[in-house]
Amino acid sequence: MTLTQLRDFVAIVDAGLNITLAAERVHATQPGLSKQLKQLEQRLGFQLFIRKGRSLESLTEEGEQILVHARRALAEVANIRTHAANQRADSTGRLVIATTHTQARYVLPAAVKVIKRRYPNVSVHLEPTADEQLIGQLREGKADLAIISTSGAEPGDGIAIPLFRWRRQVLVPMSHPAAESGVPNLKSLSEWPLLTYESANFPESSLRRTFEAAGLAPQLAMTARDADLIKTYVRAGLGMGVVAEMAVSPVDDADLRVWPAPAELPECVTWAVVPRGGVLRDYTRSLLLELAPQLDRHDLRRVIDGVQTPAWPNTPSWAELSQTISV
Repeated sequence: MTLTQLRDFVAIVDAGLNITLAAERVHATQPGLSKQLKQLEQRLGFQLFIRKGRSLESLTEEGEQILVHARRALAEVANIRTHAANQRADSTGRLVIATTHTQARYVLPAAVKVIKRRYPNVSVHLEPTADEQLIGQLREGKADLAIISTSGAEPGDGIAIPLFRWRRQVLVPMSHPAAESGVPNLKSLSEWPLLTYESANFPESSLRRTFEAAGLAPQLAMTARDADLIKTYVRAGLGMGVVAEMAVSPVDDADLRVWPAPAELPECVTWAVVPRGGVLRDYTRSLLLELAPQLDRHDLRRVIDGVQTPAWPNTPSWAELSQTISV
């Protein structure tokens, strides 16, 4: 068997058993991919997929087992290539970051600017997506790292590195009836239509759980992934906005009344998550250190290499960190 055959097998699985889509993703032809699959099955001596006519229905039991080993083999080959590139001081590459719109828009620009200056031949690709899909992007090998926020336990399925802490802020137009009412509490927030992130639609949302714990229900007038979009509709008078503090600028949002969110709404932590057991390119580690300058570069390397248990320093607030990484 060959690495190409293993790559194509994994690509077919990740494409939902759609050979046409898998061929596009690996830049091959559909007949070529089918041929590689047939040769792999002949070499193994059993079928990897249950078929219905010419369509693939599902993995066989043997196929499920081979998939685990194929992913592991491809990951190790990628690690060897990455290690070699680092040893050669190769300054070319492609960095894919799965993240939310808020992190992409307000947190990453300054750090990415530094990385592009330091590694001009590295192309950076941002994949803004929903919170619940970020770790999946990393798990499937579609991203080199994920940047995600939680209000509870650290993210799983990788090595989670805390970057900074942040809280929410409430904003309304100056013309809003509540604009002169002072800092809102949880009860007063429940009395107005709210505009916030789409994650508030899910039962596990910390915003939703906080209201429910107080015997209240938020009136979600609109949700969106993009904080700028939320602020646009706040300005249109649809309700009170609740967004991350990183998304609020004293200059750009001077036309809005801004308050800290009620203390009952929990503090959040933004994490960088990298694959466990993977070797990172030098420019990826550099990006992590730009985003979290409180980290020790040697400790970071040892944790990622799996030879040291994480013992991260105190995580700074966004206000503290932004003074360090501002453009």
